[in-house]
Amino acid sequence: MTANELRRGFIEFFVSKGHAQISGASVIPENDPTVLFTTAGMHPLVPYILGQPHPAGKRLTDYQKCIRTGDIDSVGDPHHLTCFEMLGNWSLGDYFKKEMIPWSYEFLTKVLGIPADKLSVTVFEGDGEVPRDTESAELWHSMGIPYERIYFMPREDNWWGPAGETGPCGPDTEMFIDTGRPACGPDCKPGCKCGKYFEVWNDVLMQYRKTADGKFEEMDRKCIDTGMGIERTIAILQGKKSVYETEVMQPILKKIGELAGTVYGQDEKTDVSMRIIADHIRTSTFILGDQRGCSPSNVGQGYILRRLIRRAVRNGKHLGIEGTFLAKVAEVVIGIYGEPYPELVENKERVYGELTAEEVKFSETLEKGEKQFDKITFFLEKQGVKEIAGGSAFKLYDTYGFPIELTQELASEKGFTVDVKGFEEAFAKHQELSRTAEAGQFKSGLGDHSEQTTALHTATHLLHAALRKVLGTHVGQKGSNITPERLRFDFSHNEKMTAEQIKQVEDLVNDAIKRDLKVTVETMTPQEAVEKGAVAFFSSKYGEQVTVYTVGDFSKEVCAGPHVEHTGDMGHFRVLKEESSSAGVRRIKAVLEK
Repeated sequence: MTANELRRGFIEFFVSKGHAQISGASVIPENDPTVLFTTAGMHPLVPYILGQPHPAGKRLTDYQKCIRTGDIDSVGDPHHLTCFEMLGNWSLGDYFKKEMIPWSYEFLTKVLGIPADKLSVTVFEGDGEVPRDTESAELWHSMGIPYERIYFMPREDNWWGPAGETGPCGPDTEMFIDTGRPACGPDCKPGCKCGKYFEVWNDVLMQYRKTADGKFEEMDRKCIDTGMGIERTIAILQGKKSVYETEVMQPILKKIGELAGTVYGQDEKTDVSMRIIADHIRTSTFILGDQRGCSPSNVGQGYILRRLIRRAVRNGKHLGIEGTFLAKVAEVVIGIYGEPYPELVENKERVYGELTAEEVKFSETLEKGEKQFDKITFFLEKQGVKEIAGGSAFKLYDTYGFPIELTQELASEKGFTVDVKGFEEAFAKHQELSRTAEAGQFKSGLGDHSEQTTALHTATHLLHAALRKVLGTHVGQKGSNITPERLRFDFSHNEKMTAEQIKQVEDLVNDAIKRDLKVTVETMTPQEAVEKGAVAFFSSKYGEQVTVYTVGDFSKEVCAGPHVEHTGDMGHFRVLKEESSSAGVRRIKAVLEK
């Protein structure tokens, strides 16, 4: 089964079960201060799981492009990816376990054709706070899964949530395929790292609400959230040892091989560099070609994008590829994914241009890095020191893109050694910070509907409308980030705003607040929204339903919420800072003062 067949088969199966297919969201999440990229299919749907009505109804299904960056430096082995597609279906207070588990079994065995005797499942074993999930276990058994292949697992393995300190949460049940590899020992079971069991799907069963005092209460409005990764699933269905052997990666690797004058699969050291380039340019293409795509920069999403591009360039040089080449690889990526993600085709010239510009810029940075290396060794020689400190080696890596191997090679030529242990300690600290940021994905501000956050979210709509009135209709939202203390709003504009323009924007927003405008919401198709003058930056499927929020006579925009009902109590709007975010994108930080 190919990726296209799996994607289509999953959606068709759940549409046949009464689900509405919705569009996947941008890889750059809106109004979420806790994570840089959309990390899972359920990520954009958290507000609806928390109780906000979805315009498409209570049964939803989609495919979502996701990016996880905590292990960028592990990419290069046969298994890690920074970008992947996730299939999902959701019940927002509609069906629950007795429907979902039989559907899971049906899809795995009938649609995917997985032999029932190859399936094992895990369920929540219970603890002192929440009872054992015997209901799920019995449902699996009724499907034909014998008790010896139903494993009860602890909270760290089979529990999700809540999204914040309180809210919906619950056990999950995970499905595994037996790969046929020998067990690593008598305690080998699903979740074991030996590779015998491959996780293919996860059903999250949200039936509890965690209260402020730490108790778990059964909810009347129960929800389902499931997730299946396309790349890993097709790899196991096709009998491949690695996602890089599947049809979504092979054409990319073939192109890289042509550029480098080599063939994938002949030399492991070469293969590592080819996998890094394939993954990183695939991910960079998804970021740059996104409907809210950013540019390479030194902060936020742009910093991650820059790291990906530069790591790809470094490995291209390692393979001996001459001249700029990233756009040629991106062209293959767009050829593979242009149908399910048409925004990649729409934005292809931007993708090629940004990749090439960053590639050229990085070549200059590499030269600067060599000069920095010469400075380091010059001062060390003056002091009679022949070892480059780990911190200096890490700076060469983090700032100039020098892998430790390159620093060691240059050092050896000059009679120096490198404190590799010190470098590894600095590198490990850097990785831990990345993972900590990644682990915060469903905490803090995500789904925060507090009074202050709601007011600030509404203020971004007023700000957006004011910017378009003052600067022109070329202004479009490129990203936003809201905490209870302030808003951050990125928008397309090529010039620094003048003090007069900032004052005009502030006055327009404060006038809209002072007029106590009513905020109304309507559900309609994207086509109807555009016809009614709503500002929208998205790609949606024909017939899909969206919510349009109108603020009096001032703003009309497609959005998911939350918003105030009237503007009068929002407070006084004040711009704290206006600055550059990246090429062609400006950033405003602002507050509401009571």
